[in-house]
This record gives sequence, C-alpha cells and structure tokens, in this order.
Amino acid sequence: MNNRKLVLENGMVFEGEGFGSTKEKLAEIVFNTSVVGYQEILSDPSYCGQIVVMTYPLIGNYGLADDDYESKNIFMSGFVVREYNDLPSNFRFTRTLGEVMEEAGAVGISGVDTREIVRLIRDNGSMKALICDIDKPMDECMKALNEFSYQTDQVKQVSTKKVWYSRTPNPMYTVVAVDCGCKLNIIRKLNALGCNVVIVPYNTTKEEVLKYKPDGLFLSNGPGDPENVTPVINLIKEMKGKMPILGICLGHQMIGLAYGAKTYKMKFGHRGGNHPVKNLDTNKVEITSQNHSFAIDIKSLEGTGLRLTHINLLDNEAEGMMDDLNGVIAVQYHPESAAGPEDSEYIFGRFINLMKKKKGGMDNGKKNRY
Repeated sequence: MNNRKLVLENGMVFEGEGFGSTKEKLAEIVFNTSVVGYQEILSDPSYCGQIVVMTYPLIGNYGLADDDYESKNIFMSGFVVREYNDLPSNFRFTRTLGEVMEEAGAVGISGVDTREIVRLIRDNGSMKALICDIDKPMDECMKALNEFSYQTDQVKQVSTKKVWYSRTPNPMYTVVAVDCGCKLNIIRKLNALGCNVVIVPYNTTKEEVLKYKPDGLFLSNGPGDPENVTPVINLIKEMKGKMPILGICLGHQMIGLAYGAKTYKMKFGHRGGNHPVKNLDTNKVEITSQNHSFAIDIKSLEGTGLRLTHINLLDNEAEGMMDDLNGVIAVQYHPESAAGPEDSEYIFGRFINLMKKKKGGMDNGKKNRY
C-alpha cells in the first residue's frame, strides 16, 4: 500500500491508500452501484478511459477467477473504493484484484468516502479526475486536469485488430459480431444458442462482412461517444434489411444514429445492476444491468422507422428500439450480464427467431419475413 490522492476537476481532494499500479492516471470519473461483479467491471472495455467509483463498500474480497473476464485486456484507468480486501476468500480465485490491476497499469485508491464522491458526481455530473501520489503539488494537479481532454478514439483502442472465431458444436447460424469493445459473455450467449460467431474489427466493410455469409449481424457495446464511430454507423445503413441486426448498448446508440435519431451525453450515466426498465410491448418491468454515458433522444425517433420498445423507469430514457420491417433490434441495457439480473435474456431468443424466419423466408423465395 502507498499513500495516494484523488483530485477532482472542481478542486476537491480525497486522500487514501493506493493499490494496483503506482502510475498516475487522468480520466473521467463515474460511479457504479453494483454489489457484485467488480471483475466484470474491471475487464469491460466500455470503461476505457474511465475511473470507476464503486458504491458497494467492500471490493476485492472474492478475488478474480480465470473464467470471469469480459475481455482479454484491461482498459479501465482505475478504481475508487471504500475498503479494498487483498486476502480473498473464494475457492475459485486465482489472482487478487490488485495484482491484475498492477499488471494492467490500472490504479486504485481505497479508504476514501465513496458516498461523498458519488453525491458529487450525481450533483455535478461526471468530471475529470486524477489519481496520483499524495505529495504531488496541487497547482500541478489542477494544471494537469485543466489541460486534459477526453479521448475520442476509445473504440479504436479496444476493438480487435484481427478477425477471430468463437465456434459451437452443431451450429445453426453464423453471426458476424462487430467488436467495438464486445463483452465475452455476449459471445458465450450466442454460442449457447447455436451460433458460430465471427468477431471482426469495428472498421470492417460491408463486403468483408458478407463474405462470411452470416445469418445475422451483431453490434457490440463499447466506450465513448457513438458519433465518433462512423465506420459502424455507415455499415448499419448498408446492412439494414439484408439480415437481422442486434445492437447492445453502444450498438443501440449507433443504430439510432444510422436511422437519423440523435444522441446526447447524460449527466452521470447509468452504471449498475438494478435499473428498472419497462417493456412497452408487454407492460412488464425488467431489472437490468447497465453501463453507458450516452443515450438516444426519444423525440428524435419520430419518422426514423424505429419504434420505442423499452424505457427506463427512473428517468424515462430510451432503453430499447426496433425496426419491425427490417428485423433490427436495439437495447441500451445488457441482457447478457454475467453478474447481474437475467430478466432480459429473451432478447437473444428474439434475435435467433429473426434469423430463423429470415432463413425460412429465403427458402420460400420471400424477403423481409420478420
């Protein structure tokens, strides 16, 4: 342990003990209200360029297990926690949180008042933050914060650099997954439902996608502003109507942009495992896992060909959309969540059914049988 401090762009300072890497990190600070799942949060590429404050007070107590990572690399900048436990009591754990963070260059600070920090973020919105040595002069800290600019190329950073495959026995469908920071559990869910998955870089062209002869196209979650991911937005425009499309989180936002809707940055985003979402088709409420800073402007959906299917009951934010004619599904939340609720897993079944109907329609010489 070493003495560190967290400095916010509004000048507030929180002193504590460091864990993980001893590097200095500048990033956007956000908070997550999940009780469990810190390994999934750490390894979720959607947190690229962010420092995450955990509202649950005890972090690290069950270590990290080899089978629970959501990506092959760690892109998060750091963790802010109330109490860090470096002696896990879990028969599955292979490494401690601090060990993995040190190796990945992610910084941590513990022993701070996370309740106060979260209230600051909720009142003032997400902001720039610095985790550094406790002795760093404040004028240098504030200078660094004032000069820091948020990244705009996060998807380029986290996306796979080459095509890779995740196969399943006796596959029924082939899905091309555009990797903007895809969580591995999404791929596992598709495999379990009989899909061979071809994972491609975010800037893959329509011609490259079609050469795999896919039955469906998947657009993944990922970090940053969806407006910056123009290759995927253009791909959606070109692929619409050719095959069923499913978009999750960032994928949801990019689908909206491709159809002409607008997005905006939220004050502090949605990050947690218990967000209530109303399914407008069934009037049932689903508890969902979420992680996003941007959202679809509901008013901008009018005339786009997308209909609203889900809303967030906390703030009426758009949580789901669908183009019934062209078989396009988009959800803002994470139906695959490995450490969260399972109320929305049916979204994958709906995608499978669209591919099944499309195959049947092709067999009968018909088009757009959705």
